[in-house]
Amino acid sequence: MLFDAYKLGPIQLSNRIVMAPLTRSRAVDRNIPNALMAEYYGQRATAGLLITEGTSPSPNGLGYARIPGLFNAEQVAGWKLTTQAVHEKGGKIFIQFMHTGRVTHQINLPAGARVVGPGAEVCPGEMWTDSSGMQPHTAPNPMTAADIAVAVGEFAHAAKLAIEAGFDGVEIHAANGYLIEQFLNANVNMRTDNYGSSAENRNRFALEVVNATITAIGAERVGIRISPLGVFNATGAFDGLEAQFLSLAETLGKLGLAYLHLVDHSSMGAPIVPAAFKADLQKAFGRTFLASGGFDGKSAETALQEKRGDLVAFGRHMLANPDLVARLKSGATLNAPDASTFYTPGPKGYTDYPALAA
Repeated sequence: MLFDAYKLGPIQLSNRIVMAPLTRSRAVDRNIPNALMAEYYGQRATAGLLITEGTSPSPNGLGYARIPGLFNAEQVAGWKLTTQAVHEKGGKIFIQFMHTGRVTHQINLPAGARVVGPGAEVCPGEMWTDSSGMQPHTAPNPMTAADIAVAVGEFAHAAKLAIEAGFDGVEIHAANGYLIEQFLNANVNMRTDNYGSSAENRNRFALEVVNATITAIGAERVGIRISPLGVFNATGAFDGLEAQFLSLAETLGKLGLAYLHLVDHSSMGAPIVPAAFKADLQKAFGRTFLASGGFDGKSAETALQEKRGDLVAFGRHMLANPDLVARLKSGATLNAPDASTFYTPGPKGYTDYPALAA
């Protein structure tokens, strides 16, 4: 099943292998995607679906050093290099929209941009800045209703630009403690207005972003990523979590989204996502379910056979093996990823992993 074609709405995928979104920090010039990035994605175009690294729909969301954006004409032109490289090899590619929200340092933002979040609480921990090394996160500006409306509009505008840039669709990143999950998670969202204080209100921002994106480009070209039991960026479990996310999944399914992408980082030390909860989320959504979480070829095939997912995402294996599909088919040894180059500029540890033909 892993190598079988799959129809994702109007999009025909050549297999069920998905390249997971992976931050790589190579957009060195004003957050504009470049030819090196196009080479990287083009190398991996044999996967059924590629999902790009987190890409900000707003200047305010560029919290990490050298992550790409998609909100201006130069970035559209830059991303066209990637979509063309992937499509020339017969691949399909979605762009992931990631607004970092409070997970930001002001140094990493362009002039005039603001650090924003659901409240004024500073995200614990530090992040890298190219000019000053590791720095504590910057205190966010609590978002007003007007700020929220602007952010929703930015996601929708970026989705239109994504289609202009040649992407087959978009994934909304509502996971890993970034802006949308900052609203979803009761440990972060302390608001008492219509965007906080209840499960329905905490889900509101995510659903407004989704609905605006659907209006912009159509539900069949929109996926979403969630991490209900993740702990990254000071999120974590809270009372009523399962009921809240099951309600969210059910609503997303009724809206006709292309897929629901569930994050499970338990293989890297995060809390285990119970199999029963995964099954309940899959049933509540009722549409294409994208499984992730430390899969290899054998475990991915088993998950598909047992109907625990319709597609399977590979992260580090895909990072280190541009020809992962061929290697999984043949049972060849996989390259090991070099973690020291995950977020460094340049081709080392990025486009220089050897393929089998080499």
